[in-house]
Amino acid sequence: MKFMLVLLLALFVLGPVTVFGEKGTNFDKVNFIQYSDDNTAVEEVKNGHLDIYYSAIPIDRLDDQSRQNLQVFQSAGTSYSLLINPEVSEKFNPFSIQQVRFALNYLIDRDLIVDEVLNGYGTPMISAYKPYDPDYLLILGELQSFNFKHNPALAEKMISDALEKAGAQKTGATWYYKSKPVTVTIFIRNDDPVRKSVGEILASQLQGMGFVVKKDYGDLTKAFSTVYGSNPSDLKWSIYTEGWTIGGFVRYDSVLTAQMYSPWYSSMPGFNNPSYWNFQDPEVDSLSKAIFFGNFTSSEQRASLINQAVDRGIHDSVRIFLACKTDQFIANKKVDGIINDFGAGVTSRFTPINARSDSDTLTIGVKKISQGSWNPIAGFVDSASQQIWGALSDPGSFKNPYTGYTIPVRSNWEVHAKGPLDKIDVPSDAILWDASKQKWVQVGTGAKATSEVTFHLKFGNWHNKMPMDMNDVLYGIYFMYQWGADQTNGTMTFDSEYSPKANQAAKTLVGVRITGNDTIEVYQNYWHFDAGEIADSAQVWPAMPWEMLYSMEKAVTDGKLAFSRSDAVSKNIGWMSLIIPNDAKIIQANLEDFENEKSVPPALAFVNDSKYFQSRYNASTSWIEEHGHAVVSNGPYYLDSYSPDARKITIKAFDDSTYPFGAGYWKKFEEVSMPKIQSVQVPTSISVGTRLDIPISVTPNATVYYYFTNPHGKIIDEGNQASQNGSMVITLLPEKTMNLDLGSNDVQMFVVSDAAYKPDMYHSSFLVTSGPLLIPRESMIANTVPLETSSGYLVVGLILAGAAIAIVLVAKKRRAIHGV
Repeated sequence: MKFMLVLLLALFVLGPVTVFGEKGTNFDKVNFIQYSDDNTAVEEVKNGHLDIYYSAIPIDRLDDQSRQNLQVFQSAGTSYSLLINPEVSEKFNPFSIQQVRFALNYLIDRDLIVDEVLNGYGTPMISAYKPYDPDYLLILGELQSFNFKHNPALAEKMISDALEKAGAQKTGATWYYKSKPVTVTIFIRNDDPVRKSVGEILASQLQGMGFVVKKDYGDLTKAFSTVYGSNPSDLKWSIYTEGWTIGGFVRYDSVLTAQMYSPWYSSMPGFNNPSYWNFQDPEVDSLSKAIFFGNFTSSEQRASLINQAVDRGIHDSVRIFLACKTDQFIANKKVDGIINDFGAGVTSRFTPINARSDSDTLTIGVKKISQGSWNPIAGFVDSASQQIWGALSDPGSFKNPYTGYTIPVRSNWEVHAKGPLDKIDVPSDAILWDASKQKWVQVGTGAKATSEVTFHLKFGNWHNKMPMDMNDVLYGIYFMYQWGADQTNGTMTFDSEYSPKANQAAKTLVGVRITGNDTIEVYQNYWHFDAGEIADSAQVWPAMPWEMLYSMEKAVTDGKLAFSRSDAVSKNIGWMSLIIPNDAKIIQANLEDFENEKSVPPALAFVNDSKYFQSRYNASTSWIEEHGHAVVSNGPYYLDSYSPDARKITIKAFDDSTYPFGAGYWKKFEEVSMPKIQSVQVPTSISVGTRLDIPISVTPNATVYYYFTNPHGKIIDEGNQASQNGSMVITLLPEKTMNLDLGSNDVQMFVVSDAAYKPDMYHSSFLVTSGPLLIPRESMIANTVPLETSSGYLVVGLILAGAAIAIVLVAKKRRAIHGV
């Protein structure tokens, strides 16, 4: 260990020496300005006062003439759900009964939401996966088996049976429990027309079921406190109308079942706050952890785990999905280089970095300039902050915006893994943080790991001009171990939302070994059939300087601020936001104390260089003093100013010689070749037990996935075919058509390619008869019939798992975030 610490000291003090070259953006600055009114925003984009508007424009707001004067981009990004409060307490809560919650799936008219609320521009959803998500095809059969359709009579019977069994009685048109009317409260987002309409429709339907309904209106800021920050036992809310976006297209989404269905991930009612009532489901926790941490041995087993987790989540019905919307975004025609990510749409982190025009300033309109918290531990959970943060902070790795595969950003890597069940030796001098001993310790002899990733990090300067170094990396790893070490509320280094996740990640990380100025080996018990996913899971790239994290820790352990919204509400203190001047002053005061006291954090106790620590503290203190905020990162832009009164945030190009990417580096993502279904010949009808051939024409080098379903939604046959020249025939053999039901049966097709994994979709019906055809056989050539009226990827992180510090937990995934 002594040798290792000497090596670390030499590396950290010397630091990186690489010099690169030029500004990484085409603009000198970007202004983000709040425009709450869509009509005003459209006019401002048309006349050139706004370059891009980062809020989706309702379809009916753009007439044909407007479209001619604008660039219009489509994206299937926003999804909607209901969060149900399942709390069990002395006060009767009907939604504490699983059957009542599950009945909402039949009470809700998803088709009505799509057809009327979304004006046909969307698709019904019954799970967290949207039809455009790559993993959707894995669970299509499971979803079909639920056969959810709007059936208020069935919903009423299920609710009545459950409430009567619980001791409630219906008198007249109203349910009573112990002589008191059964009352529910719907928190309705009145700042979003879609969710306001959904909330009003649901309120009316619940009243029709016999509930007394109270409606509480508010925006995301209020929801953070009333819904996500409160104790479910307080019953401040019964149902909340949620909206979700995501920051990047993900080929293998390992976080979705955890975030949307699993209590361990701190996203279900109670949010893992030990002082609150918490929803529990050990089964879905176990399934989603296996997906999240790579505890599977094949792609087939992973698919099975996802199916089981989705099935369990739908049956729990604590979070019920409704629909996904086809979003459309607008930009002025003078702006080039916009990257329309299949998940994030034009709000992708790549857009402000790659966009260009004849001006030196890019002006972006946003619906809200600030709604949540700017901190990399348990903040950045709303799209408003995420969209800006993505341009300020470079990740070590991200996702290709069209395929969802992991790509290098500020790190390159080599992956070594023998297989899911085989282990590799971990060098005895690899280290890990021992929270009980408060020091780094060697893993010792005999340690084993499932995979090893060697990272070559592209260091440069932080925005405060201090060189990045391995201390920043090491501090992020320390932070995960320290804050994930003990899940008891009495522990000083504990956050109810962050610590449970960090605890699980710490169990996966075996140790690390630093072998050069910019090279580190990461050993972990994680496997995936895609090596890029192994690298992404092991990512240790830092997004903030270590001294900022050190100061943030002290602000929390001193009880002045909280990392998470839940802790902030329960402790009646502020939710740390580094963009807020008062919070920044707390961080600055801590840094000044560190400098005056010559403080050395325990995680860096082996570094014996007082000048190094003083320079770090001084640089960050000076940054806060100059800019009025504590947001320091390493991306192509830095945060220059935040003006709440003007509702404006300005970021400026980080013109620094150490930044590794020049302007236009991401230009390759401006264009994508989309796979298309060009024609399908489906017969009007067939006889049961006869062969069915369907000729198809698609773009070359594409793969078609197909599903035949009977009128009850049961999949009769499924498969896939690849074609190099674009022509193929899908055949359903007689022994398969024997299983089709008489009447109307369906065929669904999805076509993808290696260049673009967002599918083009086709859906049609054909008649099955018992004998010879009674109507003329008409083979029709049907152009693609999308499942949406218009087609155009899903933010939470991770986006970059939403968080920013480079630890296994946070940098691993790109999670969905609260969208609007």
